[in-house]
Amino acid sequence: MSIFKGSGVAIVTPMKQDGSVNYEKLEELVNEQVDGGTDAIIICGTTGESATLTEGEHTECIKTTVAAAKKRVPVIAGCGCNNTAHAEALAKNALAAGADALLTVTPYYNKATQKGLKEYFRRVAAAGELPMILYNVPSRTGCNILPQTAAELAREVENIVAIKDAAGNISQTMKTAQLCGGALDIYSGNDDQIIPILSAGGIGVISVLANVAPRQTHDMVMEYLNGNREKALKLQLEAIPLIEALFCEVNPIPVKTALNLMGREVGGFRSPMCEMEDKNIEVLKKALNEYGLL
Repeated sequence: MSIFKGSGVAIVTPMKQDGSVNYEKLEELVNEQVDGGTDAIIICGTTGESATLTEGEHTECIKTTVAAAKKRVPVIAGCGCNNTAHAEALAKNALAAGADALLTVTPYYNKATQKGLKEYFRRVAAAGELPMILYNVPSRTGCNILPQTAAELAREVENIVAIKDAAGNISQTMKTAQLCGGALDIYSGNDDQIIPILSAGGIGVISVLANVAPRQTHDMVMEYLNGNREKALKLQLEAIPLIEALFCEVNPIPVKTALNLMGREVGGFRSPMCEMEDKNIEVLKKALNEYGLL
């Protein structure tokens, strides 16, 4: 059974003025997302600045999200890092905190071999016990889950059930779908490729866009899955300018800036993330306005 179908939001981690995590605001954002039609909450992912959260903050963010979600939608906790033992600990913490599933990014910086990736994912899956989504984002981590590796893990590890595909290579996506033969659910990890990946057999998206446009992102996926493909494509194309603006600087700088422009008051960033360039803020404002969000 799939963890979710539709739009899962890679939710931001709101901060207070002093740089601490704003858990009250996080609870508010979770409720807004559920009310807005989002089908799953992904907490402590890249968009949530997981690399700069302490282990305690990481666990508390999961607990807060689980409490706010109240089982209305699944909560998927990020738990990957470049230290396998630490990733195992994060997975165990997520299980104890009440998460429904795990999102495990490839180890960054280390540039693991495919053999090393298989060992890493097997260990984290065993530690966390929960259903696991592999997260492939080579542009940020420096390593790539090859289709053969994904297929082997799906066949051999019972709780590895899906992949978040942010490789940006539709040929690789197609090969993964062919080799897995339905054994691994595929989620788009790129908002500008939702419809292409759904056409390859994907069942949803883990989305940055959904932070600012939850209903529209949900509708895009569900229109496609319900057979209304022309309408789904129209929604995808209409969102492209905003998606481009949300990635005109490194994620999550633009999306947190967008939420602040929309009055959501999610605060600033943890260094080395920093405030957005003025010229790019103007691009973002224009895109938000044209999409009807300002």
